[in-house]
Amino acid sequence: MSGSEVALVYLGDQITYREVHSRVLIRAAALAAAGVGKGDRVAYLGENHPALIETMLAVVRIGGVFLPLNNRLTHNELHYQLTDSAASALILGPERCADSESFADASFIVDVAVWSPDPVAAPAIAVPAAQVGGTDPAFLLYTSGTTGRPKGAILSHENLLWNSFNLMLDVDVRSDEVALVSAPMFHVAALNQLVVTVYLKGGRSVIAPKWDADLALDLIESHGVTWMFGVATMFADLTNSARWAHTDLASIRSVMSGGAPIPRHLIDLYMEKGITFCQGYGLTETAPGATFLPQHESVRKAGSAGAQVMFDEVMIVDADGTECPPGTTGEIIIRGPNVSTGYWRNPAATATAFSDGGWFHSGDIGYRDTEGFFFIVDRLKDMYISGGENVYPAEVEAVLFEHPDVAEAAVIGMPDDRWGEVGHAFVVSHEDALINVSEVQEFASTRLARYKVPKRITVVPRLPRTGSGKVRKTALRSDATHEASVR
Repeated sequence: MSGSEVALVYLGDQITYREVHSRVLIRAAALAAAGVGKGDRVAYLGENHPALIETMLAVVRIGGVFLPLNNRLTHNELHYQLTDSAASALILGPERCADSESFADASFIVDVAVWSPDPVAAPAIAVPAAQVGGTDPAFLLYTSGTTGRPKGAILSHENLLWNSFNLMLDVDVRSDEVALVSAPMFHVAALNQLVVTVYLKGGRSVIAPKWDADLALDLIESHGVTWMFGVATMFADLTNSARWAHTDLASIRSVMSGGAPIPRHLIDLYMEKGITFCQGYGLTETAPGATFLPQHESVRKAGSAGAQVMFDEVMIVDADGTECPPGTTGEIIIRGPNVSTGYWRNPAATATAFSDGGWFHSGDIGYRDTEGFFFIVDRLKDMYISGGENVYPAEVEAVLFEHPDVAEAAVIGMPDDRWGEVGHAFVVSHEDALINVSEVQEFASTRLARYKVPKRITVVPRLPRTGSGKVRKTALRSDATHEASVR
């Protein structure tokens, strides 16, 4: 790879590796001059942009800890993360310069990342790269907070590198890779799986400021995108676009998903277009890759999250911590060099999630088949018990998703005097479709045991989601409780 190769593409502008390096040196010099040094947390707030990547690389160069903030959060939510992390500086993306006033009384440095596609000259004397060890923190990423206050997961330099090594082996990332970065870079999957790994390999990242299905199809076609990451909502959006049928997608080698199980119906739509659909499984705390489904198994094992990656271990355990036999569901636990060292200034949460031997307890339920392939069933805390039977909402959601009028679905368990708990589904209709609740329940009853069919279905215009695209089921439970109280 030469410095003249294109590293980043943004709104038609191409930035070479040599140019990125010059920009990083300038930003590193500015941070150092402001007194930011090794171990200091530097936050970035903004949409997907080259300035975010340049800031990330500059922070790592001076030995700091990079904290990408969810740009959809409220001021109070941002204030919590900035305060909890004891941030030394906040860099605002070019499009968020007006927000500097809202941080006028901050105890940390607030600066706006000025950016232009025009070439820049590197400083005559570069800020030297800091001396850091593999276990020193590199990123601080706050979990999405679906179960309460977000926790800051510490990812070390080793965590980042081993994750990329695993991915290079499983995906066979190439130096001519063209990755579409349309998922938000404040999320570990877009930032570490795509951007960091592709950058290490010398490939090209095509950056979309934010998710837009038609823009994504434009970029795939015009730049010959070979690889992209997305969550179920994003992949469904592409298939729902009027342009899905005629856009040239031949350049795509594979697409990769994570974060939640992908309905088989959606996987099949991509396979019909000749696109390899590879699922993986991981969390912020695993940097994020824990399992991966390789391309050559994508058809035979469609729906699986794959096998454990080369450099980690994954087990399914019961409530006593005993490994479950194949086919038996239990909690997924992971250990390896890609696994976080713990939560920032939160020893209690660290002690709860990390056990002896370096195992991280995911809180997710899954099972392993006889060939070592893992299947993710649901979140441990999302499972509910109806009439003494375990119900996994993800299974019910996958069935509801197959209904022709249902675009999205989320299921939660709600208290019931007779059954203990019953299912309450929140569904979003396809454009121009009119959902008949009774008909959807009848549809589900032909595919699910009776106790799994939601007793209540609420049609909503959209599902509440975290910045990483996961459904905020705490918000749905709150809405359901309110509905029950006013009935």
